Amino acid sequence: MINEAGAPGHDSCAGLQLCVYCGSVTLEPQPRILLAPMEGVIDHTMRELLTQLGGVDRCVTEFMRVSQELLPARVFHRICPELAQGGHTSSGVPVYLQILGGNPTLVAENAARAAELGAAGIDLNFGCPAKTVNRSDGGSIILREPERVHAIVDATRRAVPASVPLSVKIRLGFNDRDKFLDVVAGIEAAKPSELVIHARTRADGYRPPAYWDQIALARSVTRLPLVANGEVWGVGDAQLARLRSGTADLMLGRGVLCRPDLPRLIRAADLGLEQCALSWDEIRGLLLTYLAVTLENYDARFAVNPIKQWLGYLRHYYPQAAAMFAVIKRILDPEQLRLAIAGDDNAAPIAA
Repeated sequence: MINEAGAPGHDSCAGLQLCVYCGSVTLEPQPRILLAPMEGVIDHTMRELLTQLGGVDRCVTEFMRVSQELLPARVFHRICPELAQGGHTSSGVPVYLQILGGNPTLVAENAARAAELGAAGIDLNFGCPAKTVNRSDGGSIILREPERVHAIVDATRRAVPASVPLSVKIRLGFNDRDKFLDVVAGIEAAKPSELVIHARTRADGYRPPAYWDQIALARSVTRLPLVANGEVWGVGDAQLARLRSGTADLMLGRGVLCRPDLPRLIRAADLGLEQCALSWDEIRGLLLTYLAVTLENYDARFAVNPIKQWLGYLRHYYPQAAAMFAVIKRILDPEQLRLAIAGDDNAAPIAA
């Protein structure tokens, strides 16, 4: 492996893969694996933990909603504490700050401020399906207006220094796919660094399947680097998503929460290497680390909830997680929770 700076719009940590054929040496771009933003789930503490496991080339923050004003610096730092360390996690993975809003001028002004504060990149959210967000003129509802999507991306690209990457995340549409290619063409014209496509409409929600083949259709109207997102739960899914979407770069969301080592398993498969999946004992170690990190960053009264939420995802792959949740679901005290995760028989549930 040779780590070198990637092409414009790509993350420097993505690197290049060294290949030798018949005595000649070639450098091939290594497929990138990005960690998706998940509101209320993947915050800076979870980003810190997951990126330490390896395989992740970039993270994106939870969205920062912009609706009325240029926000103060403290809001940017709250959404993206990694700004204090050069816009990267402690393991060196860049973190893009995601902005959500429907006003081109306001989105652009706040994106420019994020760049000034040291964000590694900016990401624009046109994919959020939440009704409360859509009713507030944000997220996927704007996909009904390709011209406005273009205006927001164009204004942001002009406001942000060319040296700062700008990514855009969309779905296939709001209620249907009728305007999908119009949206993509408008984004292409605005010249961001890349386009991430969640291969479902807002109406599809998160129900399977993901329509990866629709991402391939976007290639008819754009030359932007494309990233496929949706329904990647394992190495086989990653390979199929790449085949059907026509792009090697992936963004992973819920699949990483269910299998925290999924990025490095995919990376190993890409390199033809063997990589063992994390054992349940190793997962328990991660849960204990996550509890400690959460206690460092949040009030102890709220430290148990993220653990319970994560177990809800982990049980889809680790049956032991369901059994652990049954044991800890009534625990409110962080120390009792720590003992229960560690397997201490003296840990007793504390009822609400």
